[in-house]
Amino acid sequence: MPNTVMSNNYAIQFATNVFQQFKNQISCNGNNFFCSNGLVITGRSSSSFLNKECFYSYTQKHFITKVRLKWVKNRGFDHVVNKETEIKAVCMLKDIIKKQPNESLPVSSVAKKQDHLGLTIPVLRFMRRYPTIFEEFVGPKYNVPWFRLTKEVSDLHNVEQGINQEQGMESVHRLCKMLMMIKSRTLPLNTLESWKWDLGLSDDYVETLIPNYPEYLSFVKISGSSLGVKLVGWKDELAISVLQKRAEDKAGDISYRNFKKSVPFAYEMNYPRGYGRMKKVISWMDEWQKLPYISPYEDVSNLDPESHLMEKRVVGVFHELLNLTIHKRTERNNFSPLREEMKLPARFTRIFTRYPGIFYLSRKCAKTTLTLREAYKSAQLLEKHPLVAVREKYFYMMRMGILYRKAGTDRVNANTARFDHGSSGTNEEVSDESHDQGLSDGRAPTDIHDFNRGTFVDNDYSEDDDKDF
Repeated sequence: MPNTVMSNNYAIQFATNVFQQFKNQISCNGNNFFCSNGLVITGRSSSSFLNKECFYSYTQKHFITKVRLKWVKNRGFDHVVNKETEIKAVCMLKDIIKKQPNESLPVSSVAKKQDHLGLTIPVLRFMRRYPTIFEEFVGPKYNVPWFRLTKEVSDLHNVEQGINQEQGMESVHRLCKMLMMIKSRTLPLNTLESWKWDLGLSDDYVETLIPNYPEYLSFVKISGSSLGVKLVGWKDELAISVLQKRAEDKAGDISYRNFKKSVPFAYEMNYPRGYGRMKKVISWMDEWQKLPYISPYEDVSNLDPESHLMEKRVVGVFHELLNLTIHKRTERNNFSPLREEMKLPARFTRIFTRYPGIFYLSRKCAKTTLTLREAYKSAQLLEKHPLVAVREKYFYMMRMGILYRKAGTDRVNANTARFDHGSSGTNEEVSDESHDQGLSDGRAPTDIHDFNRGTFVDNDYSEDDDKDF
């Protein structure tokens, strides 16, 4: 909160009228007074106080400088988004094949799933690009191309299934925390489906995960025949945000419950190039960081939706949601179904561009993706979930297929031991030279999407795009 100097005389005079209205709703804690409808600010004397809605909202509107920040491209984050899009498509196709009776399928059965897979190229061309993942053979009828998984991918799939079982309780906790931020504590399955990949849920989580934890989650009918997942009961031990847990760890033995909502928790800032030395930006963020922190698990029904305090609370919601994902990243469209339930603003994309030190917005692969900056260093994820390591192994096998084509499978077998001992060969920053290894002559194309001699079109985010949000 900005350091606003007010005389005690004025505060006492103003408080005389306010006290009669809120005397039954006020509780005292030290020199601070708290109302049921918001924070009450005090002067140096414990007898002087100001109601938040009358004065504090005024200080938010008039003492915090508004700064318009320009979006800055980060090629490292864009490359990570580009890479994960391909891994996700491979894993989705892998799960579809595994569900088939003979664990094989004709390409015609998935040819129309290009948009669902997030691909910008035909599915057949995509599957043929990775012979180390998908083995092509002639089908029983009409000479239609069929595909099955290679033995190496099937083995890796079994490892992935084992990790999903081991991490079952952790996955349930992540899902519970997400439901605790939703007003109705209920999430439709079709909405949860878009978060499945980011939350690290298995493809069959509806059958294998949720029924095994009835004390946490249950199925409910939402409308008609559609199903949803409902939180069975509020879990106090889970109602702590990452920012609060971080402050608790720094404070030692002090429990997070001893932290007041009025205590300002500072977000870690990783500014794009050029912003770290701008005095106006630093001054504005210092003022904003001093605003009281409101946990995303708190009720904010009485908070002014136009205030800076609500804006900081919205930042906290996005910060917490991204921390629940295993890649600390998700698509912007995934937030849209949650907007009303989480009391997010209608044009919430402006929040991402307004706080570039916290979030990075990418427009790669014909989609808008949000990344949490503090979770990465030089485009490398700092804390990797076990599933992230498995997905990187899928990417390693994909790269082998690109670089060596028909010899890719043999190359994977020869390098499996080296990979398992820590040399994954999947650096986030893949050099242009490694990509520029040709096309039809057996070399790898310039981009993961590029199957033609042309250059892949980079849909960079611009200020004009912000007008649509």
